[in-house]
Amino acid sequence: LSSLPLQILLYVNGIYYIFYFLATLAMIIYKSQVFSYPDDLLAPDLAVLFLMAILEVPRLYLGFKGNLTEAEAPLGLSLGLTVGSVLLCVYLLLWQTYVLWADVLLNAVLLSAYGLESGLKVTAIAAFVS
Repeated sequence: LSSLPLQILLYVNGIYYIFYFLATLAMIIYKSQVFSYPDDLLAPDLAVLFLMAILEVPRLYLGFKGNLTEAEAPLGLSLGLTVGSVLLCVYLLLWQTYVLWADVLLNAVLLSAYGLESGLKVTAIAAFVS
């Protein structure tokens, strides 16, 4: 009953997140050097990015584990962590100090992946329960 599309998406999302993290970190460093980035706003933007990275590890692990073992609980926890990741992604998309077009593009792709992944998780949980 494991979902192959979910497993593939989790794998691709893990690789994409590494690229996302490095690109977003580079853009924050770039923006802090080029623009007049207020010092008191640099720390929250970096904290959100690092919190998101910390949240991503258990989210992906629980997603992999729940799908492969056909267990609802880890997939449900992963789905809950996905909600937290979506909120942090929306922060970086809308409320970051400076938002560049590259930020919009990176966050749009990540939010799309989160949405598709969430739908597949709900479908997999429903299949495991029945």
